Amino acid sequence: MSAASPAWSRHVYADRRPFLKIRNRVQAHLRDWFNGQDFMEVETPILQVSPGNEAHLSAFSTLLIQPDGQRTLLYLHTSPEFACKKLLAAGEPRLFTFARCFRNRERTGRHHPEFTMLEWYRARETYETLMADCAALLRQAAEAAETTRFSYGSASCDPFLPPERLTLAEAFTRYAGIDLLANLPEAAGGLHAAAHDQGIRLAADDSWSDVFSRIVTEKVEPNLGHGRPTILCEYPAEEAALARRKSADPRVAERFELYVCGLELANGFGELTDAAEQRRRFEEEERVRQRVYGETYPIDDDFLAALAQMPDASGIALGFDRLAMLAAGARRIEDVLFLPVAG
Repeated sequence: MSAASPAWSRHVYADRRPFLKIRNRVQAHLRDWFNGQDFMEVETPILQVSPGNEAHLSAFSTLLIQPDGQRTLLYLHTSPEFACKKLLAAGEPRLFTFARCFRNRERTGRHHPEFTMLEWYRARETYETLMADCAALLRQAAEAAETTRFSYGSASCDPFLPPERLTLAEAFTRYAGIDLLANLPEAAGGLHAAAHDQGIRLAADDSWSDVFSRIVTEKVEPNLGHGRPTILCEYPAEEAALARRKSADPRVAERFELYVCGLELANGFGELTDAAEQRRRFEEEERVRQRVYGETYPIDDDFLAALAQMPDASGIALGFDRLAMLAAGARRIEDVLFLPVAG
């Protein structure tokens, strides 16, 4: 949209209004589904002492000023995850939230600096249950939108078909011609060489994680969720900072992502509950952040204390705006936002 035509101008808003009506219907259907599954809807605080500790998520910061003038640096959360897990520790067995989230350095046709995340958690249930939830929610969204196909660009997907389940190792072999499990970080230089052989451009100082992400972005993701949804699972443990390792194969973690039309919609975990291990992983993530961005974020000690009391659980975050965009057949994420962030 041009500077002369702001998002609130009548003709620009009128173009988006049909998408916004679908967004509202989808949200209402999903809320009804969770209520029917005996979930508690919760509201979590946006202001946090830590915005999260995943190295490549950038946050917005602000100052809390007390009546006596004392100032405390706080952050707008990048996800409600820490707060939701504290509520699991408090005894909530099933919970969900539609949370406003904030991520800096992210603005494209598929990203927005302020967005809505749908997160839900199940205490004492496995992450396979979340995979079934994802399939059910796709159907709910399609019914709300009165459509039988989701589309994005030239891609389309039937949301009523059961998702294909594909491990990262299978996806790397199929779409990149690379044996992932033979090229984990302990195999020094292996993944770099394999990626180079497949024509992927790399920088000399790329880490193993950088190379992994580039292969996923260039070779794997564009092929997922076409015709039917895809569940991409069993991530290398090094790429799952908040997930527990699989007992049957500790090289990989209980992490999966849901893809539709080549878009990542959701990221789910069998949750890690070892507070000492979680602290170690956070510290490693912050070392990476310091190296890449020249800054670090605090670690939420209160979250780690709650994690030690949290039952075994599974949890997932779904980008609600992206789901609404797909269900409505919109071209970009701003089409399903009532008013995009200025600038």
